[in-house]
Amino acid sequence: MKSKSRLTKYLYKNRSSLIVYFSLRSLVVLSLIRELSRDDYHSVFMCVLALISLILPSILSHKLELKLPSTLEVIILLFIFAAEILGEINNFYVRVPHWDTMLHTINGFLCAAVGFALVDLLNRNERFSVQLSPLFLAIVAFCFSMAVGVLWEFFEYSADFLLGMDMQKDTIIHELASVSLDPTNSNNVVTIKGITDVIVVANGEEISLGLGGYLDVGILDTMKDLWVNFIGAVIFSIIGYIYIKNRGKGWFAPRFIPKVLRDELA
Repeated sequence: MKSKSRLTKYLYKNRSSLIVYFSLRSLVVLSLIRELSRDDYHSVFMCVLALISLILPSILSHKLELKLPSTLEVIILLFIFAAEILGEINNFYVRVPHWDTMLHTINGFLCAAVGFALVDLLNRNERFSVQLSPLFLAIVAFCFSMAVGVLWEFFEYSADFLLGMDMQKDTIIHELASVSLDPTNSNNVVTIKGITDVIVVANGEEISLGLGGYLDVGILDTMKDLWVNFIGAVIFSIIGYIYIKNRGKGWFAPRFIPKVLRDELA
């Protein structure tokens, strides 16, 4: 009973957030049962991780004394479900075009929101004498989001390089330009266009990959992820700047801006 009361204390206070939380939690539990019946313990681990992740935003907002708007809470919950359950377990990253791109854009938006809230929390704390301007707050939120995006790409590269995974998805291209193809070693760029196939030699045997082009191993995917992260971070930084400039006025920006709980009580 004591552990249940603790969980209730941390649960989402907004009715809409609570409905979304329990709906997604039920779907994750059903997915967990399905993966257990298949003996797919990697997917079971992802389901458990999703269950923990779904409650984390509420716990962190309680610990940091922040009030998350219901719109932002719902976006966070749907993002967690879309990334871990739909993306990883149900293979939406492969089956649905641009699924990864959409999630990275939302990730840039959400990370900027987290960075903005943390800096605004310090900015309005009486123990700190430095008060940051709205523009500087927006810049810090943007930089925080981009830093998280870069660290995530480091993680993906490390997983691919050390564990032989394929988190940095490959891209089929039909043209490449490289100084490595210059036979004179004069640092001249040699361009090859109209690539339709790649032949590799393995154990003395030539194998046609039949890909219809050249296989770019992760570089384009990484840069695309960072670009859409950039777009999401810019969008939120603009929203945050307008919010601080007008300090809470309007109906759009407050739907995405975490608020300091003690200010709400005051």
